[in-house]
Amino acid sequence: MDQSIAVTVEILGKEYRIACAENEKDALLASARYLDEKMRDVKGNGRVVGSERVAVMAALNISHELLQQKFMEHERNKLLRNRVEGLQDRIEVALEGSAGNSSLPI
Repeated sequence: MDQSIAVTVEILGKEYRIACAENEKDALLASARYLDEKMRDVKGNGRVVGSERVAVMAALNISHELLQQKFMEHERNKLLRNRVEGLQDRIEVALEGSAGNSSLPI
């Protein structure tokens, strides 16, 4: 079991100490950089004032991205499933056809 360590991240110029498993440190740092980038984008647009509102808008943007990716993944999986089912049907038809033409005794 990994020990928890304290990791300091910086988001919009503020430092936060967060406990995480040692093997998750790199993922936490990458997540913090991504959040900082998104919050800076929202703040840079100039339409949102206040750290709390910036955080909420960044969270909404990230949630939207996540849902879009999930939707795209679902659509890809559905397409792959349909293709596999089609291939299975073709294989079954081919096997049934070759079973009827077999000259070897069973």
